[in-house]
Amino acid sequence: MNSPDAASAPPTRARAGARVTATLAMLAMIGPFTIDTVFPAFGRIGAEFGSDEVALQQLVSAYLASFAIMSVFHGPLSDALGRKKVMIGGLVIYTAAMVASAFAPDLGVLIALRIVQGASAGAATIVSRVVIRDLFSGAEAQRLMASVMMIFSVAPAIAPILGGWVLLLGSWRLVFLAISVYALVVIALTVLLPETLPPERRSPLQVRAILGSLLRVGRSGRMLRLAIGSAFGFAAQFIYIAGASIFVTRLLGMGEQDFWVLFLPLIIGMIAGAWVTGRTADRVPRPRLITLALLATLLSAVINVILARLGPPVDGTLGWGALVAVIGPLLIAFSVAVFFSPIQLEILDLFPHERGTAASLSTFFSLVLNALLAGVITPIVMVDLGSVALTSLGFIVLSLMLWGWHLRTEARRSD
Repeated sequence: MNSPDAASAPPTRARAGARVTATLAMLAMIGPFTIDTVFPAFGRIGAEFGSDEVALQQLVSAYLASFAIMSVFHGPLSDALGRKKVMIGGLVIYTAAMVASAFAPDLGVLIALRIVQGASAGAATIVSRVVIRDLFSGAEAQRLMASVMMIFSVAPAIAPILGGWVLLLGSWRLVFLAISVYALVVIALTVLLPETLPPERRSPLQVRAILGSLLRVGRSGRMLRLAIGSAFGFAAQFIYIAGASIFVTRLLGMGEQDFWVLFLPLIIGMIAGAWVTGRTADRVPRPRLITLALLATLLSAVINVILARLGPPVDGTLGWGALVAVIGPLLIAFSVAVFFSPIQLEILDLFPHERGTAASLSTFFSLVLNALLAGVITPIVMVDLGSVALTSLGFIVLSLMLWGWHLRTEARRSD
């Protein structure tokens, strides 16, 4: 069913075709491309700047931390200025910072530029999610979100592979230039998108109005339970993405061009999960689908622990040890992809007139946790396969607890 507000919007909003879906997916892929394409270059960056693994992980955590802080404001700004202005403005700043990274003289400057990238990238990735809900509601919104996620899911798999291929051409600096070219293409496509928030439906561009919106949404217990629960659920998968450089090179003993061993299973799981989400949009009520997917993630995480503890040893080759080590992450990626889109729509539907703010705060909680994962938790737990698997299991248990709390609260509200 089309969104109730579609009638007040330009006609192009109601005709979201393949081009719009692909553009929204490319906007969403900015995040994974920014993080994962650089992973294969870590070794060369560390060698040139004399930095160890912990210092290099800050290239991820600095990006995620600044993304998290600024994510609080991108959504409210899009509620006031319109979606396109915020997305294009953020992309321009992001591209400039990415080009500058190719000329960074030391690790400190590179980390500073990663902070700028994180602060600006959310304008595209967060607001693109709101555009989907602007265009459609109900099952149609779930299908479109799932379609975008299927395309978006390719990014974590191909980004490190592309990064490894770029390194074959020369310096690690070429990786940042390659991402800049991608960003320019995305800017051009974003310019062609329709504006999905007409002027008459925008909020005032005032500091007091923006802070008031953040306060109203942020103090909602329903929103907090959903947002934090979603963040923990996604962390069960993201810990493998954040620690990919350690997982592939140290735990599996492989090289710069071998990141596909981890990311290909992840992408297969994510695409399959997104496909299931789209196919079940008209058949399974959204809360039931989320519950089933979270339980499936719990089962996948338990299987992952068993395989990590009892599976064959890894020896740096593409043998049984490496294959068994990525079965658990594949299963987790599948079930996480099933619940991710529906739970995001649940959050956006809590605040129909402040969707941008809701998307911002939801992303904020997720990114704070992801930044901690990349900069603090991952270097600690990436000592062996079993420790990583147990950490992933712990995250999904917390997610299930919060979702159960939400369901009980909603049941009392309806009585």
